[in-house]
Amino acid sequence: MLQADTTDLIRTQSTVRAGARDIFLTEVVPAAGPTREHPLVLLHGGGPGATGASNYGRNIDVLAAAGYRVLVPDMPGYGRSSKSLDHSDPFGDLAVFVRALLDTLDIDRAHLVGNSYGGAAALRLALDRPDRVARLVLMGPGGIGTTRALPTKGLNALLGYYGGDGPSRDKLRSFLRDYLVFDPSGVPDELIDLRYQASIDPEVIANPPLRRPAGAAKALRTLRRMDFTRDRARVARCPVPTLVVWGAEDKVNRPSGGPWLAHTMPHCDLYLLARTGHWVQYEQADRFNTLLLDWLAR
Repeated sequence: MLQADTTDLIRTQSTVRAGARDIFLTEVVPAAGPTREHPLVLLHGGGPGATGASNYGRNIDVLAAAGYRVLVPDMPGYGRSSKSLDHSDPFGDLAVFVRALLDTLDIDRAHLVGNSYGGAAALRLALDRPDRVARLVLMGPGGIGTTRALPTKGLNALLGYYGGDGPSRDKLRSFLRDYLVFDPSGVPDELIDLRYQASIDPEVIANPPLRRPAGAAKALRTLRRMDFTRDRARVARCPVPTLVVWGAEDKVNRPSGGPWLAHTMPHCDLYLLARTGHWVQYEQADRFNTLLLDWLAR
């Protein structure tokens, strides 16, 4: 695995006010200062117990060592950030959060890197405010054709985590090892324990950030807002250079979403990784880090 010399990096953690929310933020920069023009904002997925630092633990230091200012927030509803979210238009509200975070940090434009739920947030901001996004990197993003077929088993496991008899370590272990990755042996017990503890925060249990919309009419409106294939005209006009990376064995978001984005977006490259599940940046960290840095350098 590519290693970064962490003695040459400065890591800070803080809570910043972004709009109406408090956002927990991890920032890593080269000790001599960033050498790249635009910061990298890494937006994590929406699985139970997810946080920015745990989702990108195999990427942050390598990207910072390459000269980037790397910003890794806990998304609203997760980790140590505020738990409020507009459930009638989640991706739209997340785009508002990302823009507010950039405003707070006095950043005009940034590269956005988003996995799954974070990918949907990044894509929505690129559609709403393309002037704020320098380049866009999406790994198995949510919201691509989700209303065109029944939910995948992985998505059902994610959405059902807080239902039934409530959250449990066994449920989380099954989600991470059975649905998030291709090779379950790559998910250590320590990561399962860490995410389970985060998932049982009383505030999160009271208001899960990702859940099935209630009420038939309301649910239909929400689900259509969360499917980018229903907004094809805007996707087809998106001017932001985009890299889509998808695991061929993704059991949460269907890999067929990758070709749809590549055919629809005017400036989109697609990489499909064999023997890889939903969590590309974790399971194929070396390949992903190299691909991302090479693509951004072009």
